[in-house]
Amino acid sequence: MGKLSKLDSFMKAVRGSYHSSGGGHHHQIQTAAAPKSEEQKFKALLQSKEKAVKLHFYIQDALGGPNATVSEVARSDMTAASAVSFGQVRVLDDLITVEPDRNSAKLGRAQGMITFTGLDEAALTMNLNFYFTAGEYSGSSLCIIGRNPINSTNRELPVVGGTGRFRLARGYSISNTYSYDAVANYGVLEYTIYVAYYEDEDINNQINSSK
Repeated sequence: MGKLSKLDSFMKAVRGSYHSSGGGHHHQIQTAAAPKSEEQKFKALLQSKEKAVKLHFYIQDALGGPNATVSEVARSDMTAASAVSFGQVRVLDDLITVEPDRNSAKLGRAQGMITFTGLDEAALTMNLNFYFTAGEYSGSSLCIIGRNPINSTNRELPVVGGTGRFRLARGYSISNTYSYDAVANYGVLEYTIYVAYYEDEDINNQINSSK
């Protein structure tokens, strides 16, 4: 018997195994639904319900010391002579906590880059990602970009997007300096974020299954 004949006999045997020998009924072969493409997920997301939430947390801004979470990576020729550090670039990976106390429950990390872009005023241009590792939004992130006049109160920056549960997010954040220890060079920043995003079950299930 040739290879093709053997294969044909095998396939007939497989098909026959799904027939009952008594009543002629057939067992249905269940096939898994094809996974949605990214384009299909995107279109479904746009059709889903929009939800608005308020987030409130604190950023532990360790600017100096052996456990610093902020580091200078570049500066301009003007920075040393500038009273407001114009031209300095820093990267950060700050801890996000529920309360002002650095030992309170951890929510995630604030990671990004800040540049001193005010020539005559202490003002930053910020690109920050809030990556959540605990709580309802664990595994998701929010991104804010904008101008931050650090000596002002109720500083507003736009929320321009996010990932995970926060896909297509939009909104704004209000931040204030909660405290600053000049000796330790350690600050605590308070953030309140008002954000709208699309509630989608497929995304929720995907995030929950990865936890």
